[in-house]
Amino acid sequence: MKNPYDVIKTVRVTEKGTEQTTKFNQYQVVVDKHANKLDIKHAVEHAFKVKVVRVNTMRVRGKARRQRTLQAGYSAAWKKAVVTLKQGEKIELT
Repeated sequence: MKNPYDVIKTVRVTEKGTEQTTKFNQYQVVVDKHANKLDIKHAVEHAFKVKVVRVNTMRVRGKARRQRTLQAGYSAAWKKAVVTLKQGEKIELT
């Protein structure tokens, strides 16, 4: 099993994520690109002491960015996981 703090990078706090938290008990987590669903599940359960019911993952493609010059580039691609917790459990984000 991988170190949970190597798998989980941060918990995303956005308007959409806050709505998912209140309605469906789901949290958005930025994770390592190479982590699979089982790694993410074990990491969240170990780091936050909660019971995970389901993990959905998606790769977020980097956006095209341009500086003030003509040089173009991309922002970094990353992986997001939407973690559904057992009813009655929650992650304290403060």
